[in-house]
Amino acid sequence: MATSKVIENPESHFSAVLVGAAKLPGVRINRDAYLRKALARYCSEDDIRRAIEETPAAAGIPLEVLDKAANDSIGYETTKASALSAAAGIPGFIALPATVPADVAQYFGHMLRIAQKLAYLYGWPDLFSGDSDDLDDATKGVLTLFFGVMFGTQSANAAVGKVAGMMSKQVAKKLPQKALTQGVIYPIVKKVAGYLGVQMTKQTFAKTVSKAIPVVGAVVSGGLTLATYLPMAKRLKKHLSSLELTKPTHQVVDGEVVQVHEPSATEHAEQHDADVTAIELENPHSS
Repeated sequence: MATSKVIENPESHFSAVLVGAAKLPGVRINRDAYLRKALARYCSEDDIRRAIEETPAAAGIPLEVLDKAANDSIGYETTKASALSAAAGIPGFIALPATVPADVAQYFGHMLRIAQKLAYLYGWPDLFSGDSDDLDDATKGVLTLFFGVMFGTQSANAAVGKVAGMMSKQVAKKLPQKALTQGVIYPIVKKVAGYLGVQMTKQTFAKTVSKAIPVVGAVVSGGLTLATYLPMAKRLKKHLSSLELTKPTHQVVDGEVVQVHEPSATEHAEQHDADVTAIELENPHSS
């Protein structure tokens, strides 16, 4: 009885799918290899090396270049996700019990792939640097917030901005564990996870209906993935590209932080507004 309650809980449902998708082959992106490949056509070897060692912003790579690399990755991942979704729709009604779970898993897997790629371009640290296959709580938390941004929740936007601000001030090369697992961000993570669990159930139902008719189901399913995945990826790109981590406002010299920019009164006010906004989950908005 207790097990069924856990399964029916939207927050637990989403977390279970997130953890499962992160374990799929090919989902985890090697940060160093990705940045080298994504920036190769736009940047010098010295800039790429520094982007890997620090961040693309710290390497002085213009935001316009990062946006181009991001668009390249979004196009690639959208095409791949849509093709796989269409292929999963071909068998029709008889194969539904097998294809729907697989399709949902690969869809979330591709959301994880693009979330990592965009994060690395826009200054976030390696999200899967450990050897363990398990997600640590901080990584799970920030990925949940990324998914919340993709689904259009304002509180996720504010929470991601808050985390980025913490990292920018500390010149950190890892996620702020305490804030994401115990501090003010954690309640937002839980609320966003619950919201996403509900949305995931609705999306799964839509995919189930689209696959009921062979061949036609393949076209509808692939189109549904294209119609949802592309705008969600663009929404995350737009938000991450606007955060402090994309601005080279600080540098590290011999292990010491050298501040190049002090927040203005306006920025302090904006941060306060973000803190207030992050108090509760709001309804999704269109981008």
